[in-house]
Amino acid sequence: MKKSLIIILLACIILTSCNSKKVELSGAGATFPLPYYNMVFNNYSETTGINVSYGGIGSGGGVRSLKDKIIDFAGTDVYLTDEEMSSMSPVIHVPTCLGAVVLSYNIPGVKELKLTSDIIADIYLGNITKWNDPRIVAINPEENLPDMLVTPVYRSDGSGTTFVFSDYMNKVNDNWSKALGSGKSLKFNTGIAAKGNPGVVGTIANMKGSIGYIGSEYAFAMNIPVAKIQNAKGQFVSPSSKSITASLSGDIPDDLRCTITNADTDGAYPISCLTWILVYKEQNYANRSLEKAQATADLLRFVLNTDSQQLTEKIHYAPLPSYIVEKALAAISSMTYNNQPIN
Repeated sequence: MKKSLIIILLACIILTSCNSKKVELSGAGATFPLPYYNMVFNNYSETTGINVSYGGIGSGGGVRSLKDKIIDFAGTDVYLTDEEMSSMSPVIHVPTCLGAVVLSYNIPGVKELKLTSDIIADIYLGNITKWNDPRIVAINPEENLPDMLVTPVYRSDGSGTTFVFSDYMNKVNDNWSKALGSGKSLKFNTGIAAKGNPGVVGTIANMKGSIGYIGSEYAFAMNIPVAKIQNAKGQFVSPSSKSITASLSGDIPDDLRCTITNADTDGAYPISCLTWILVYKEQNYANRSLEKAQATADLLRFVLNTDSQQLTEKIHYAPLPSYIVEKALAAISSMTYNNQPIN
């Protein structure tokens, strides 16, 4: 009896010891890259045995959670401003892929809607209320636009998707700039609010006459149409890996903080963006172990490897060009634990 009890106690001690050394990573933030992260993080877990959990709570929620130091990394579609960074320990921005914010719609019988920034602005400002408005009809002569109310849908939560969409609109339309500006949360006076990209796409799918801005993968996954948007060259462009990549027309700063909306390039989709994972440069915080810090750096490198980047095009994102990957890897190499480089 005593021998059996000793064996059980030893087994418990060994099991507890093993579990205490098990590394797990947790992140939260943007819903925009969630389909991509689900695939890549699952591959990483299968490869390494390290579980990675990620909660799609919106970019604003992710940044707050990182600021509170309750997660290992945050996902965001909007880079931190100098003011935001000054209120936190040094943060590294690691871009993970390119994507597009699309205008999805639910108009029976309309398959290829074209929109300009002026029309989009007037829809969200409440100046266009019917789908057969003469301005929409004029650029869509091949479509039978109905006498149906327009219902714009927008995000209710702090959202990088809102930031990307409003960053574009703020650049191209003075009325939008004066009334709404840009940011993760805007004070819309017209339309219906929904939480997260899943909430917006679900509302659009179930409401005739609706239109809303969402990450492209959500539109394709739900098989709802997306509008062609007129770019800076006057071309009506659909989102694709090629048209998103075409938006990278300028140099990317070494700190990797920039927007790529409204690129003045042939074939560029105008509402394209980078999305980032944010981590603290110094990884020894909130009682984190060296092993967890090493796993965090390893995960980031895994997201940037060739196999992971090739997955982007399968789910309607776009891979990072090699020169951005090189800058991102350099940023990861600057991560430390107790001020010592992380291997």
